[in-house]
Amino acid sequence: MTYSDDSVTVSTTVATDPITAFEIFTADVDSWWRSGPRFRPGGKRKGTMRFEPGSPGRLIEVYDEHAGDVFEIGRISAWEPGQQLAFQWRQPNFDEGQETLVEVRFEEAEDGTKITLTHSGWAGIPYEHPARHGLRDQAFVSMIGLFWADLLVSARRLANGDGSPDSPIR
Repeated sequence: MTYSDDSVTVSTTVATDPITAFEIFTADVDSWWRSGPRFRPGGKRKGTMRFEPGSPGRLIEVYDEHAGDVFEIGRISAWEPGQQLAFQWRQPNFDEGQETLVEVRFEEAEDGTKITLTHSGWAGIPYEHPARHGLRDQAFVSMIGLFWADLLVSARRLANGDGSPDSPIR
C-alpha cells in the first residue's frame, strides 16, 4: 500500500486473465463487496451494488429500483475491459461538488492479473467531514487503504475460488 495525504494505492493479484478479472470486478461487485454499514456507501441501508457498464456509465447502489430508490455513487469515466476502470466516488453525505476518484488498472502478471486501485481526491473533502471519521492526513488515508485492501482481498477470493468473499480473511 502506498499513500499520500490525498490518495492511496493498493493492489492484489488474482489467478485469472485481465478480461476475467475486470468482469469479476465489475459484474460481480455486489458479490465481493463486503456487507455492513462500514462498507456500504448508503450507510446502514443494504442495497445491491452494480456497475452500469460503459463510459458514461454509473456505479450505483439499488435499494428499490421500481420505486426509483437508487444511490449513484459515481459516474464512470473510463471503461476498458481488461485494462482500466475509473469512476467518481461520492458518499450520501458528500455536498454538491465533493467527490473523489477511483482508478483501477488490470495488468497481466506472471500468476494472473495484478489489480491496482488508486483512490484519490481526498484533499477536497474537509477534515471535519464525517467520511474522515475524525482522522487527518496519513491516519485517514491509511484507513481508506485498509478499507480498499479488505475489499480487494474479497474480490481476489472470489476470483480465485477461495471460498466466500464474506468469510474471514486469512
